Amino acid sequence: MMKSVMIACLILALIAVVAYVLMGIGVIQPGDLQTDDTMPAFYYIIPVGYLIIGVLVLLKKRWLWITLAAFNAFTIVVFYAMYAGQPDVMFSAPGLITKIAQILLEIGLIYLIITFKRKETD
Repeated sequence: MMKSVMIACLILALIAVVAYVLMGIGVIQPGDLQTDDTMPAFYYIIPVGYLIIGVLVLLKKRWLWITLAAFNAFTIVVFYAMYAGQPDVMFSAPGLITKIAQILLEIGLIYLIITFKRKETD
């Protein structure tokens, strides 16, 4: 079961990567985020972070999963804090795609953290 959850976490992280990249190149629009024509830097930073999360989740290190869960929770909280008053952003396709993937990823990481069994050493 643990391996299946790790693979699911990898896939969810990759879904977030693809959604952020598509927003960054302008294929999908998340609503009215800014007034100028430049894209916010997080369209390029966050996908790299989620690509790293997707790979690192496969390493089977509990302390790493805790760190990844903290990073993931931080991005979710920042999103809701920044766009709480903008339903056009929160309920846009990109907003829903990224947040659903991130919330399911968080659930998977929490599952991995809780069910992790340490190897006994003599």
